Amino acid sequence: MRGFAKTDVGKAREMNQDYYLIPESENDIQLYILADGMGGYNGGEVASKLAVDSAKGYFENHFSQIKHEKEAIIELIKECIEYANKIVYEKSKTAEELQGMGTTLDICFIYNNKVYIGHVGDSRIYRLREKGERKLTKDHSYVQQLVEDGKITRQEANHHPKKNMLTKALGCTSCVEPDVRIRNIEENDILVMCSDGLTNMLEEEDIYQIIRQNPKTAPEKLVQLANEAGGYDNITIITII
Repeated sequence: MRGFAKTDVGKAREMNQDYYLIPESENDIQLYILADGMGGYNGGEVASKLAVDSAKGYFENHFSQIKHEKEAIIELIKECIEYANKIVYEKSKTAEELQGMGTTLDICFIYNNKVYIGHVGDSRIYRLREKGERKLTKDHSYVQQLVEDGKITRQEANHHPKKNMLTKALGCTSCVEPDVRIRNIEENDILVMCSDGLTNMLEEEDIYQIIRQNPKTAPEKLVQLANEAGGYDNITIITII
């Protein structure tokens, strides 16, 4: 599979605190990582890059040492995120301007027609299939909890004033419990990873439509549309085909 990506500072922020990684070629380990940082003047930028680099390094250092079976890979993804959390949390204590920094973190590892997903925060992973679309992650957010409790509708959640309040993020506490899962990949499936700078600006149906038209150029087009809609946050999108 191949990844296509675009990140942009948006129109309202001075600094891009999103960070991502995709394989340089189809022959590389198919590891895709995205992070949306937060905190302080440059804390979010430090947190997101540190989280991505730490998770990547941990995965690459340990993948050859484990059995390439589902349970072992799931455990490795979980360990990657826990390790990245430790690194970011410890870094946050080294300087006053980094205190309280954190980040979302999403990992997609593609292996043997399966995608192994690790998730913390409110960045998202979608799967587009010929017969429909599906969000593969659940937002770790205050508003998502309100929806699950039946206190607001999903439509109301899209415009809730506290929609960016996270209930779980990486690097804010000494321990984190990520969501880790496996999903099958079929021929012609498209995987999408994105920060909330995209999903807060555009409706999901519009995002799906642009991606289906041309998944290779979709990241560029979607960043453009998110900026035209206001660009209130950093915007990052990865399509994997």
